[in-house]
Amino acid sequence: MSDGTVAIIGAGPVGLAAAAQVLERGMSPIVLEAGPQAAHAIRQWQHVQLFSPWEYNVDKAAARLLAPTGWNSPDPQSYPTGGELIDRYLDPLATRTPLREAIRTNSRVTAISRAGFDKAKTKGREQAPFEIRYQNGKGPEVLRADAVIDVSGTWFSPNPAGSNGLPAIGERERVHRIAYGMPDVRGADRARYAGKTVAVLGAGHSAVGTLIDLVRLADEVPGTQAIWLLRGADPSAAFGGGRNDKLAARGELGSAFAALVAAGRIRVETGFGVTHLSDVEGRLAVSAGGARSVDVDELIVSTGFRPDLSFLSELRLRLDPAIEAPAALAPLIDPNEHSCGTVRPHGARELAHDEPGFYLAGMKSYGRAPTFLMMTGYEQVRSIVADIAGDKEAAARVELVLPETGVCTRGGVELDTAAGCCGGPAKEAASVCCAPDQTAKKAVKAGCGCS
Repeated sequence: MSDGTVAIIGAGPVGLAAAAQVLERGMSPIVLEAGPQAAHAIRQWQHVQLFSPWEYNVDKAAARLLAPTGWNSPDPQSYPTGGELIDRYLDPLATRTPLREAIRTNSRVTAISRAGFDKAKTKGREQAPFEIRYQNGKGPEVLRADAVIDVSGTWFSPNPAGSNGLPAIGERERVHRIAYGMPDVRGADRARYAGKTVAVLGAGHSAVGTLIDLVRLADEVPGTQAIWLLRGADPSAAFGGGRNDKLAARGELGSAFAALVAAGRIRVETGFGVTHLSDVEGRLAVSAGGARSVDVDELIVSTGFRPDLSFLSELRLRLDPAIEAPAALAPLIDPNEHSCGTVRPHGARELAHDEPGFYLAGMKSYGRAPTFLMMTGYEQVRSIVADIAGDKEAAARVELVLPETGVCTRGGVELDTAAGCCGGPAKEAASVCCAPDQTAKKAVKAGCGCS
């Protein structure tokens, strides 16, 4: 397809990168963004510093699109906040390049199908264009496209507090005391948390960063207390790879957090699976199975996110039933199997579905898995757009080397990724899970232990 229309859902970093790639291929992108501006989700966490420096956060096709505007590339070794990513890269990309004509803001996609075909009808399906319905404040609109890349992310679909994947009993009734994700506890949301007892539920980087900020807030405002509610039994699992992490900022975050926990600056409640939330004497009682309860002023739920698949119900998706990621990608990112923060580069082959021309990419492609890196998304859409354009060789090519976490586990066994056992392209679809083994063995190194 050399001159077709590609609909891109979401104008975040990966969505804009996809649009830049589409333009370079001579096709026409149309970007549908639910928010009032590009990068709407990032604007919700713009106070957060990224783990990766600028060299990993700028897409190459996007940089080429920005070059004629006089754009100055930031210092590749410095670490931007979300706000700096917007101001110095995403806003110029969305407003000063030809992409400004392709982006439709305040346009929330409500459904996607094939023109004239429901999900059950097969014959002639591949030749039918996609029909995308969206709302833009003027009533329902309809767009037709030859291909669709859904990079709408997961930020606005946070996981609930309940340890069974459902909202805890009483959670919906007490949302005024609950925040999800990573609120700006020392900035925009300072008044809400200063001098309060605040519980943070979760074991990922969002929870860790929020707990560190609460300790800093306690240094500034006496009476602020941070409580870490951890579903698992081992706090050290959240500390990361430390010095072995090739993303230094990520390693430093884990090390700083470990020091605060060791110093007793954060109260830790392990094995705490939340089941109930209730009001007790003007405070919020957070209960685990009725046997344990913690009384707090505020609760921050940082238990990850999940994809919104509701508007894709008429498309033929091939998703892993547990992770809700594309079936070929899921074995590489399933947290039940391994904890690697680095996944080998992947593209159109792993992200394709039984609906030709439709792809999930970006954070949404990871389903419920937690370890997505922005540069992974850039490689995904480079490969996807090449595939849409019919350049199968470029689609199959790997053009990215990812930094490693230093420490990970696979199948319950701790591995040293510094030894070179993670990463590298799969040689054939049937061996996609064991691609790291293949790569390591070719370099005369030990394999990752896939069985």
